[in-house]
Amino acid sequence: MLIESSRRAYLAAMQVVQWLPRTELPFAAPSRPELLAPPTPVEPPPQAASPAPASAAVPVARAPERLKIEVPRPTPKVAAKPVPEPEAAPLAPKVVQAPPPRFALQLLRAGSCLVLVELPTGEPFQSRDPAYLLLKDMLRAAGLPDAPQIIGEPVRWPLLVRGNLDQGPEAARDFVQGFVLARLEEAPCACLWLVGLPAVRFAGEANAEDYNRDLQVEGLGDAWCLPGLELLMDEPQRKADVWKAMRRLMARWKPKND
Repeated sequence: MLIESSRRAYLAAMQVVQWLPRTELPFAAPSRPELLAPPTPVEPPPQAASPAPASAAVPVARAPERLKIEVPRPTPKVAAKPVPEPEAAPLAPKVVQAPPPRFALQLLRAGSCLVLVELPTGEPFQSRDPAYLLLKDMLRAAGLPDAPQIIGEPVRWPLLVRGNLDQGPEAARDFVQGFVLARLEEAPCACLWLVGLPAVRFAGEANAEDYNRDLQVEGLGDAWCLPGLELLMDEPQRKADVWKAMRRLMARWKPKND
C-alpha cells in the first residue's frame, strides 16, 4: 500500500490537483470538508463583440434606383350643372269625336200639324203595326185626321256606313232640322209633334225630361215633345200625361169654329 506521501507524489506527477477517493484509504490524511462541497459553477465573463475588420466587410451592392416617369393624369372634369329644359307647351286637348247616333225618323202631315215620329223598328210603318195604330188613336183624340200623309223617305242616321264625313250628334241635329225646315217652307204648320227621343233631341234640342212640354224651336216654331210610341206601349201610365198635355195644347191646331 502506498503511504500518503507516495500517493501525492504519483498524483502530482499525473498533474492531478484535486481528487477524492471512493473509499477510505489506509494511512491517508483526513479529508478536508471544503473539498467535499460541490463546486460553484463559474460563469464566463461576457465577451464584447469585436468589430469585424474592415478588410473582411463585404460591400453590398445597392439596386439601381428606378427612374420615375411622370404619367400625366387626366384632369377630372367638373360636372356641369344640368340646364333645365324648357317646359313643353301644353298640348291642345284632343277632340274626341263622339260616335254617330243611330235612329230612323218619319215625317207625317196630319191636318195643320207635322209629326216627326221615331220608327220603333227602323222600318216604315205598316197599316197593322201596333205603333202605327197607337199613333192613329192619338191623332184621332187630338182632333186631327187619323190617316196622316207620309212626307218623303225616312231619315236614317248615320247617312254613310264608311267615310270621313262627320256624322256626330251636331251633324245629325243640323241635318234633321234642315230636313224639317225645308218641309215647313213648302207648307207651314200650326204645331210640330216630336214623338220619340231622337225626334226630341235632334229636332227640338231637348231631352227626355221635356216630354209633354211645348217649346219654341228656332226656325221650326212651336213644337210639342212626346214619348216614343214603343215607350207608351211598354208604359201605358204615360198616356195620362200625354192626354193632359194634349188637352192644353189642342187649341193650337183645332179650327176656331170647332
